[in-house]
Amino acid sequence: MHPGSDTSAGATASGEAADAPVSRPAEPPTAAPEPAAAPSAEPVVRATRRQRVARWCRREARRTALAAVSGLALGFAFPPYDLWPLSLIAVAALALLTRGRTARQGAWTGFAFGLPFFVLLLKWLDVVGWDAVIGLSLAESLFFVALGAGLALTSRLPGWPLWAACLWVAEEWARDRLPFGGFPWGRLAFANTGSPFTPLAALGGAPLVTFGVALASTLLAAAVVALWRVYALAGGRAATAPGTTPSAAADAPLGAAPAAPADAAGSEADEDAGAGPEPAPAARPSGPRLLRGALPAVEAIALAGAVTLAGFLVPVPTDADDTVNIAVVQGNVQQPGMDFLGRPMKILNNHVEATLRLAEDVKAGRKPQPDLVIWPENASDLDPYKYREAYARIDLAVKSIGVPVLVGALVDHPTKKGYVENQGIVWDPRTGPGASYTKQHPVPFGEYVPFRDQLSKVISRLDRVPRDFYPGDHSGVMQVGPAKLGDVICFEVAYDEIVRDTVNAGARALVIQTNNATYGRSGQPEQQLVMSRLRAIEHGRAVVTAAPSGISAVVAPDGTIEQRTKEFTQDVLSARIPLRDDITVADRIGAVPEWVLAMVGVLSCAAAIMVSRRGRTDEKGMQ
Repeated sequence: MHPGSDTSAGATASGEAADAPVSRPAEPPTAAPEPAAAPSAEPVVRATRRQRVARWCRREARRTALAAVSGLALGFAFPPYDLWPLSLIAVAALALLTRGRTARQGAWTGFAFGLPFFVLLLKWLDVVGWDAVIGLSLAESLFFVALGAGLALTSRLPGWPLWAACLWVAEEWARDRLPFGGFPWGRLAFANTGSPFTPLAALGGAPLVTFGVALASTLLAAAVVALWRVYALAGGRAATAPGTTPSAAADAPLGAAPAAPADAAGSEADEDAGAGPEPAPAARPSGPRLLRGALPAVEAIALAGAVTLAGFLVPVPTDADDTVNIAVVQGNVQQPGMDFLGRPMKILNNHVEATLRLAEDVKAGRKPQPDLVIWPENASDLDPYKYREAYARIDLAVKSIGVPVLVGALVDHPTKKGYVENQGIVWDPRTGPGASYTKQHPVPFGEYVPFRDQLSKVISRLDRVPRDFYPGDHSGVMQVGPAKLGDVICFEVAYDEIVRDTVNAGARALVIQTNNATYGRSGQPEQQLVMSRLRAIEHGRAVVTAAPSGISAVVAPDGTIEQRTKEFTQDVLSARIPLRDDITVADRIGAVPEWVLAMVGVLSCAAAIMVSRRGRTDEKGMQ
């Protein structure tokens, strides 16, 4: 027998007996040793909830921090910072951080991404209170919980960058509608109003811009995954962990844990599993194999570039069928903040005086004669139909300039006592007030209070909204002098269907009557102005924004901001804007692209769950 062989004691004894001399008598057999007593089984000690939480926090700390930083990066892509390339980096980072994770882990990562993003984006609400900032940010972050879970689920499917982009559209579809009519602030499209993706709006509206940005970003993430796999192979490392394949482990380049097993929904045991022993180094692959491994990265980068440059191929219609001379009056407010109204008639008198000076400048030849004048939202802080003094001041200003004026005013509802309407009123110098448009989408908790009787008992601040605004029931297309304009009031510019319906109803140019005095110098006016840029391209219309304290602006149909005012100044803009009759592809097909892309995203999640369940069933059958 070979020296050093590992044998039992009995075998060794018999071997020695075979080697002994023949004359030696055989030793009597010894009694078989008694079997050793089996060691008593130690009780299994289950980790306490506190220990599991601590272990989870240690494991997820780096991923959570990276998600939070990525969310902040997305916030900096929006005005007033306007660093749109960060939107690509942030979306790609979220795709990498959720790739190969369980749905539960992806949901947490999505929340860690969404909360800091919305806090940075909506910090202008601090004029109301930081509790409002945090509360709204938490509510909006819940949509990113679902997004993160969906990204994790679909990351195991072939073609996952496409499904991820559709999920971004689905997330924005939901935020645009839920709850209380939705709050679409912070859409990827609104961070890309001056990027190569922007012209896509003329084809499919804001949802197609979001899809383009998300697809390019996730394709870049796929390139990172492929390059990381090549790096792992080049280093001769399998980079695997128990229950994963080498390729799945290489899919987590941001320091994340390797891809989870086939259970897509995830379990507590999966999440608490510790890391196994490091695998033995793999053989270093050959050069041709490394090149083949790099091909997916090259393909993903090329596709991302093609998606990014596709916008340059989209024609943006700008040819005018007619033109009109306009003047935009920015009268200013008494003070910024929640109490911007000041004393009664103050804001109205500011706009009357600015219009009277405009009339003097026109008579003196210092400014061109406008065909119509636009006042902003809340230019009259008193109901002109109820208060004769307000009526007289408006009428004086309109007659002095001699052309119709679109007046923003708060008007008591004619039949529903206690309700007020936010209106744009066409005021003619000869016939007085005429056609009007009532804001269709009042802002919840800003212009009306849902569940007022219940909530006002616990939130005293709601008393600052003493009356609810009543919604209008039709689009804002009105004949203002020689032009058929489409009136959109304030936050309505963020809602696709309101603006699209206005254009399809015959608006030849768009007017955004708004009042941002509460949030002046906070970044909110800039965030709203870029929405006007996107709408101009989406609908091929000039967009005129009128605000009592700024930012008032004139935007050309190609999205160029031709004129803009400074905040909290009294000013008048004079411009000649194009009037257009043709509508874009986005207007013709409406919300179809959004619904299709959102549905594909939801169905991809369903497919991922079915594939996961089928895999678990197959494993049980093999056992």
